[in-house]
Amino acid sequence: MKRRHFLKAAAASVVTGAVAAPAIAQSSPEIRWRLTSSFPKSLDTIYGAAEVFSKAVAEATDNRFNIQVFAAGEIVPGLQAADAVSSGTVEMCHTASFYYVGKDPTFAFGTAIPFGFNQRMIDAWMFNGGGMELMNDFYKKYNFLALPAGNTGAQMAGWFRKEIKSVEDMKGLKMRIGGFAGRVLAKVGVVAQQIAGGDIYPALEKGTIDAAEWVGPYDDEKLGFHKVAPFYYYPGWWEGGPMLHNFINIAKWNQLPKNYQSIIQSASHVANTIMMTRYDAGNPAALRRLVSAGAQLRSFPQPVMDACYNAANELYAETAAKNPEFKKVLESAIAFRNEQYLWWQVAEYGYDSYMIRARARS
Repeated sequence: MKRRHFLKAAAASVVTGAVAAPAIAQSSPEIRWRLTSSFPKSLDTIYGAAEVFSKAVAEATDNRFNIQVFAAGEIVPGLQAADAVSSGTVEMCHTASFYYVGKDPTFAFGTAIPFGFNQRMIDAWMFNGGGMELMNDFYKKYNFLALPAGNTGAQMAGWFRKEIKSVEDMKGLKMRIGGFAGRVLAKVGVVAQQIAGGDIYPALEKGTIDAAEWVGPYDDEKLGFHKVAPFYYYPGWWEGGPMLHNFINIAKWNQLPKNYQSIIQSASHVANTIMMTRYDAGNPAALRRLVSAGAQLRSFPQPVMDACYNAANELYAETAAKNPEFKKVLESAIAFRNEQYLWWQVAEYGYDSYMIRARARS
């Protein structure tokens, strides 16, 4: 899906919105779809992105194309959302691609890889760096296509029952962590477990796990992790800019009128933007409240970061040697990331690092 198609899609939605209701009724059929989310309703920002998307589609079609959103567990469990789309049980879902690395590690690139992109970089790679074409070529074997539909921005590394002072402290640690990152952490001794969002708190409270990551302050405060694990670590190096997607059943997509396809593309853009802005707006105040409630902020020690970075590169090499599709996408992603940081260290990082210091002095 080329960038020009998305530009045309945006224009199409504007034109559609300007057409009188009777004209829409004459040219556009009434369609009802179901969208299953991988997230509970209580997480209003990440679950809410699907509602933002659905509302945008309805408004652009004068409610003739209605997409009903279901929370995780209402139709299928959150981690089975992609399977429901693949089989045609639902027309689409809103999910994180890396939840499905058990099928193929290439799924990781749709959301985030350890030490990969930040939020703006993955958008650039998807829309202008060939990422969307590469991933949709991969996804078609699972009978769906994907459109970017949200991002959390750089995440926190999560909540730990005990302080992490060295790589040795990571060994034997039972941690809830999704995606490819769990395999990286296994190389430094962590026992990684994938648990759906709604099940994390009881597992942490009971001591079934020793640590858990989710997203960041806004969501983490709602889930109450600070009540059972006081140490709040950063950065979440495995999710520097994790992207959410709308997965859409290919057969159902092909049955849509072209103007409806364009509207879905445009509405996905809206969700992609709104979700990120909501996290950016909500995280600062939530972080203040968490610290006031007793959360102890900690950064990972440099030796821990270095050990994980080396483990990630080792795992990439091992996986690429066995999986040609993974290798093809990895080469594109890493090359694009490296070029981005060549630029980022000049203006973006230069400006931000100055402003952080200036703020502290004022």
